[in-house]
Amino acid sequence: MANKSNPGDNRTRSSVSIFIVVGLCCFFYILGAWQKSGFGKGDSIALEITKQTDCSVSPNLSFDTKHGGEAGAAIDESDSNPKVFDPCDADYTDYTPCQDQKRAMTFPRENMNYRERHCPPQEEKLHCLIPAPKGYVTPFPWPKSRDYVPFANAPYKSLTVEKAVQNWIQYEGNVFRFPGGGTQFPQGADKYIDQLASVIPIKNGTVRTALDTGCGVASWGAYLLKRNVIAMSFAPRDSHEAQVQFALERGVPAVIGVLGTIKVPYPSRAFDMAHCSRCLIPWGANDGMYMMEVDRVLRPGGYWVLSGPPINWKVNYKAWQRPMEELQEEQRKIEEVAKQLCWEKQSEKGEIAIWRKRVNADSCPGRGDSYSTCEARNPDDAWYKKMETCVTPYPEVNSPDEVAGGELKPFPERLNAVPPRISSGSVPGISVESYLEDNKLWKKHVKAYKKVNPILDTGRYRNILDMNAGLGSFAAAIESSKLWVMNVMPTIAEKDTLGVIFQRGLIGIYHDWCEAFSTYPRTYDLIHANGVFSLYKNKYVSFLIVCCIFNP
Repeated sequence: MANKSNPGDNRTRSSVSIFIVVGLCCFFYILGAWQKSGFGKGDSIALEITKQTDCSVSPNLSFDTKHGGEAGAAIDESDSNPKVFDPCDADYTDYTPCQDQKRAMTFPRENMNYRERHCPPQEEKLHCLIPAPKGYVTPFPWPKSRDYVPFANAPYKSLTVEKAVQNWIQYEGNVFRFPGGGTQFPQGADKYIDQLASVIPIKNGTVRTALDTGCGVASWGAYLLKRNVIAMSFAPRDSHEAQVQFALERGVPAVIGVLGTIKVPYPSRAFDMAHCSRCLIPWGANDGMYMMEVDRVLRPGGYWVLSGPPINWKVNYKAWQRPMEELQEEQRKIEEVAKQLCWEKQSEKGEIAIWRKRVNADSCPGRGDSYSTCEARNPDDAWYKKMETCVTPYPEVNSPDEVAGGELKPFPERLNAVPPRISSGSVPGISVESYLEDNKLWKKHVKAYKKVNPILDTGRYRNILDMNAGLGSFAAAIESSKLWVMNVMPTIAEKDTLGVIFQRGLIGIYHDWCEAFSTYPRTYDLIHANGVFSLYKNKYVSFLIVCCIFNP
């Protein structure tokens, strides 16, 4: 007769099995989370590129269609063997061609000329791939990346010492932590932005695009993102190592740039707000030329914020260790230029002063009486154009209350609303109907992209580059609180639509893809290139640039 099984033994074995299964699940979950966090080796793509730094590019790219010949015609592939580019020397880990330090020092220092773009001639261009630093790992997803950056990805500690008391950045083990502080807001960017929001309509979507000059590690822009304001931050590649690089590693919009002798690469009337927090720009110098450039890119009704010297110099001159007379004269010049530009002072409290640009020329008939009007017919023409001491004219209006250039809807409504530049017919060849059709088309494309890549909107891809942005419909369709898009308007494009992109509440920049982009290597998590080959089919394009700025 068979032995009867013991119910207690069965229960024991079942309990042990369940315990083992649960334990294994927990183990693999924790392992996966650890790897994805950035403390581990990161994803397989990053690891493979870090190891090999290898990429294959065909040297004989043809832009001709392969469907026009006879059916079944053979294609000669004898000279289509891919060329393999070797990795550059490890010293080039953070090489930025047009902002190379050695080349910069050969240019004049007057008006920060040496900090501007100076691209290498053809014979000096690299034909190797920029290697990732040793130990490079996948960046943290947003929003964790705002506060933490793996040390291996930007291994520079000087700012942790130089800015220790200002709460910029702290080194903690194998990560950098960004508490959100700044020179002018050691208690945190949130409290500082609250002060600005008491004067500037940040909460209701009126202010969406901002320009942060001399941004440091861009904590101001980082904390504006959660308030639905996107800031284009820039700072020169200077003695403070890796400021812009840290900003980009955090997942915050930023480029290497400076107010020097050439115009900033943005269209007129682009930004709702411009900001300088102790940015060390001599605003009153050169007859107010830098303030005039801010005026050019500031939309009618936009705001300019200046915090730090010389504001409230009577109280702070000792702490700033500067003579009273010098600070007093500096503020006098700023106030004088602001008056000539017809900016209305909204507030001066503590070390923060806020001005507002008038909505049209009729509201300030004396605007620019002391300065000439800029003669350039197209105020959007900014690529490598010399900055001038002149006032950019407003677009014409039909009534004293009309906003020059058209009134913008609050964000997010303005994202898909018809921009005034299109409804007014300011962009030849682009109608309201074609704009709406473009929007519809890119919504379909992005929906298809998400099916192919389900993690597109999970926070893994924070910094996205659109190499040929058109009307910005790709960025509008992919809009998310977990990512941002740098919309590039190629200078070779037939239609300049960058002004349209800004009116939609998006950000972008002019660029010629025959030159290096003004950014550090490994900047972007995803690069979108629609129609770029067609634009440059008869020109040499340095596609290695794309490899350099792509974040493995």
